[in-house]
Amino acid sequence: MRVIKINTTAWEEEDFYLVTTLDDNQISDIIQPIVSSSSEYDNETLINALKKEYPFDFISIAEFDQLIFTSL
Repeated sequence: MRVIKINTTAWEEEDFYLVTTLDDNQISDIIQPIVSSSSEYDNETLINALKKEYPFDFISIAEFDQLIFTSL
């Protein structure tokens, strides 16, 4: 399980964080064609496409105001 930042536009406010078990290749294989072929998509469209292709993997949008890391 990991948290990754997804950036599909030049606008940082449209970036989102994805919590998933997918690897980078799996994510880009699905997201890149959508982003390249259409200017009409939103984050939910991208998440739904990932869930359709990988129904048994964990895929969720995470929203953070601030990430805090601590060491034990």
